[in-house]
Amino acid sequence: MGFEPFVELLAPAGNIKAFIGAVHAGADALYLGGSRFGARAYAENFTEDEIVWCIRYAHLFGRKVYLTVNTLVKEAEFNDIFDFIRPFYEAGLDGVIVQDIGVLGFIRDNFPELKLHASTQMSITGVYGAMLVKKLGVSRVVPARELSLREIMLIRDKTGLEIESFIHGAMCYCYSGQCLFSSILGARSGNRGRCAQPCRLPYEVTLGDRKSKACYPLSLKDMCMLEKLPDLIEAGISSFKIEGRMKKPEYAAGVTAIYRKYIDMYLADRAAYKSHTKKWNVTSDDLESLSKIYIRSGMQSGYYYKHNGRDMVTLESPSYNGGDKALLDGIREKYIDNNIKYDIDIKAHFVKGEQAAVVFSCKDSSVAVY
Repeated sequence: MGFEPFVELLAPAGNIKAFIGAVHAGADALYLGGSRFGARAYAENFTEDEIVWCIRYAHLFGRKVYLTVNTLVKEAEFNDIFDFIRPFYEAGLDGVIVQDIGVLGFIRDNFPELKLHASTQMSITGVYGAMLVKKLGVSRVVPARELSLREIMLIRDKTGLEIESFIHGAMCYCYSGQCLFSSILGARSGNRGRCAQPCRLPYEVTLGDRKSKACYPLSLKDMCMLEKLPDLIEAGISSFKIEGRMKKPEYAAGVTAIYRKYIDMYLADRAAYKSHTKKWNVTSDDLESLSKIYIRSGMQSGYYYKHNGRDMVTLESPSYNGGDKALLDGIREKYIDNNIKYDIDIKAHFVKGEQAAVVFSCKDSSVAVY
């Protein structure tokens, strides 16, 4: 392909510490949820003031913030959407991730400068679905995770939309936005951000007097695409999304840091990797670190290269490993507890009879006060 790839590393933030850690670890953008309308109702989430602070903090470092408004919204709740989004819009929110088509139209009409991203909860599985949401004002689509790399490339080629795809984290057994399992078993709707995760429970089959061994046939292994990053970059995927707003700050920072390292490594020597004069290699140490940070019973590459597979399912146990305390402590010390500091040049102009001025400069930005 004759193009210069645009690659955004998009990290999850379930709370302020996770947000700060991911920014410091090198995320280009972060997605988070507010007090309402987000698909992670049981995450810590953010207050209005915290989101405004996050937007300003991210913009200081040239990063972006996307707000999740990715649940189905009831008619009686529509009047609350405007007041919910307005302070973030005024603070410079970079985009909103939406599931409900009605909400999509409402935000488009009331916040015209706000970029709209079609959530994976919309279950966009092909070109025509993507073309429809593009006509409705969407600039980026997060395709269903069940699509192959070829199918994702087709959507990009036919629509010109930015593509945001998951590269790491938990996988659902069902198309996002289509699962009613939690609603049926526990009256907790995944489409309202309250999934009880019944797919992670053990099940057994009873035939007459015989009962099978309990196993986990609906629990998928976690995704890890670190070794396949070159394929995803060359496929023209715009945004590489890490799953995990419910997970610890050390997870957000640690996973972001490792993917940041390898994205930069590939882009710095892309021609050599494409021509195979340089071999793409992910170290066993980094793969082991990802596993020790937080992984569910093994890793797999999702649906990018296969339609289905027994090896995608945990079967024996869906539980997460406990994590490596020394590794997590190191991540916390480096990215969460340690502030980023930039050198600032200050020039003052004080001459009798002339306007006084002080100019603050940092990298390519400057601010003058008179």
